[in-house]
Amino acid sequence: MIEELANVVAIESEQVVVTSKIKSSCSSCSQVDSCGSGQVAKALPQARLTVSLPYDGEVLGQKLAIGDCVVIALPEEQVLSSAAQVYLMPLFGLISFSALGQWLFKMQVFPNELTALGLGIIGGYLGFRLAKYLQKQGKHSASLQPKIIKVLPKASIA
Repeated sequence: MIEELANVVAIESEQVVVTSKIKSSCSSCSQVDSCGSGQVAKALPQARLTVSLPYDGEVLGQKLAIGDCVVIALPEEQVLSSAAQVYLMPLFGLISFSALGQWLFKMQVFPNELTALGLGIIGGYLGFRLAKYLQKQGKHSASLQPKIIKVLPKASIA
């Protein structure tokens, strides 16, 4: 499970709004003063992520109040599966369609390499569309919804 601390900022009917500080790893690096990414991280204000989550006090075992610190979590295998789909499917489409285009060019089906390149771009786009379609499936989207797994004693996260 990938876990993150968050503060409860609002409670609505069957929904709870939590906020968490977005952390940049650049602030802890020893090269922060000489790195371009570190300079950008220092220049931009630290942002906060606000998420509205479904809330059922009976499932959690206790009532939430504004200001409570909670632990929210995502299943790691779902995040990795989603990342693999989003990154690898377009790449696989690009490489496989480019190889097909090169083979068709070599067999003199295509008049020039530009058409083989165009076929590779089409393959990358089709891989992207397939990944987007799979990510929008209801079962997959629901598994990537963060869940409150624990309520900590009242404390604010910085």
